[in-house]
Amino acid sequence: MFPIRDHNPASRFPAVTIGLIIVNVVVFLGYLPLMGNEQAINRFFLEWAMIPARVTETGAYYTILTSMFMHAGFAHLIGNMLFLWIFGDNMEDQFGHVGFLLFYLACGIGAGLTHILFAPNSTVPTVGASGAIAGVMGGYLLLFPRARVDILIIFVVFIQVLTLPAWTMLGLWFAMQFFSSIGADASMGGVAYWAHTGGFVIGFLLTLPIWLRGGNTGFWQRTQGHPPYPGTRYRMRRTDIPRIRR
Repeated sequence: MFPIRDHNPASRFPAVTIGLIIVNVVVFLGYLPLMGNEQAINRFFLEWAMIPARVTETGAYYTILTSMFMHAGFAHLIGNMLFLWIFGDNMEDQFGHVGFLLFYLACGIGAGLTHILFAPNSTVPTVGASGAIAGVMGGYLLLFPRARVDILIIFVVFIQVLTLPAWTMLGLWFAMQFFSSIGADASMGGVAYWAHTGGFVIGFLLTLPIWLRGGNTGFWQRTQGHPPYPGTRYRMRRTDIPRIRR
């Protein structure tokens, strides 16, 4: 299940969202040549990725920040940047450029600390922007629960695009992360479910002041949980490619 776009236009150019995407891509491309050398990439990850045991034992807290801009492969990078692109522009619209940057970094750092809290002795390097992006999604859920999101569903040979309200898609995503985190051993590596869960909750809480300043439930009553601007309408257009019949 992959979100491919939302119908929630923003009123300002998402300079920080685009900037964060560019930084993540440039950092990944910077160490991509090391991927062909196992020793070299391992040394790089041991230095700059977040290793909970190293943080708790030596105080390498800087890796919580550096790991937010590192990814384990193309699929990891593309998936995270897709989520950031879809949900980041609207959160930047609400927080402002500087506010959104601080919000993003706070969510990422909080997500990293949550992971360390539940796996303080883990020696597995942790990388990725997903903790920070989970915070963006948590804030989005609070502000725009009924914004429409187009979801690409792939199940074996079944492929379908469905339009769902944000609360359905994001609520399901959070539930999957939360229950997976309960059943997983965070010290064994794999998906950092606790980082996702922690980032989502932190983003939700950090967005509360905007929601309260907007009149709390009145924020929703003015827009019925929809975006504050008319939702984008996507229409199918006739293609110029001719049909070739049998």
